Amino acid sequence: MSIDKQLPSTRTTELDSICLKAEVIPVIAIQRIEDAVPLARALYDGGLTVLEITLRTDCALEAIKRINEALPQASIGVGTVLTPAQYRQAEEVGADFVVTPGTTEALYRYGVTSPVPMLPGVATVSELMTGWQYGYRRFKFFPAEASGGIKALKSFAGPIPEARFCPTGGIGINNAEDYLALKNVMCVGGSWLTPKSLVDAEDWDAIRLLAREAAERFHH
Repeated sequence: MSIDKQLPSTRTTELDSICLKAEVIPVIAIQRIEDAVPLARALYDGGLTVLEITLRTDCALEAIKRINEALPQASIGVGTVLTPAQYRQAEEVGADFVVTPGTTEALYRYGVTSPVPMLPGVATVSELMTGWQYGYRRFKFFPAEASGGIKALKSFAGPIPEARFCPTGGIGINNAEDYLALKNVMCVGGSWLTPKSLVDAEDWDAIRLLAREAAERFHH
């Protein structure tokens, strides 16, 4: 497939430059627009400079705009992208990268032409091979724990050793290190850094401490 030869070296390099900045990428669902900037700033100040904002809430796109303006140095990913239309929305609000929970042919086709790199979600070797055909070499592994976790990733490394992953789903402070020890894992995604109780209480200091703990503990 000719695509295989063209796209990916630049895309892979772009994603590597983002994902290798931080071993841990907080996965954030903004429920209240007024929380967006202080929450993102607390994570950033704690040392986590790559953030994934999911499109699961009504105010997500506005939140991403505000975070981009307030923290221009942060790398902002737009997550839970399900369609090319949502991919376009992510481009419009200034996303640095796009993350999908799974992937369709339409998303792969769109991603190949987009100026914004995509981290496509896969859970099986077959899905990985489909992405490979389109020239993708970096993937989100989701839902990580439910899809076989560390054992699955070790198995993927046999037939496709060049692929690298950001596992997300069921990852927390207690198992992140085990994932990061794998050669084909470049970073992990997790929602444990933004517990609902702390966000509801607007306890940005506590979130900054959680971020600092993660940044220091998992820094390679």
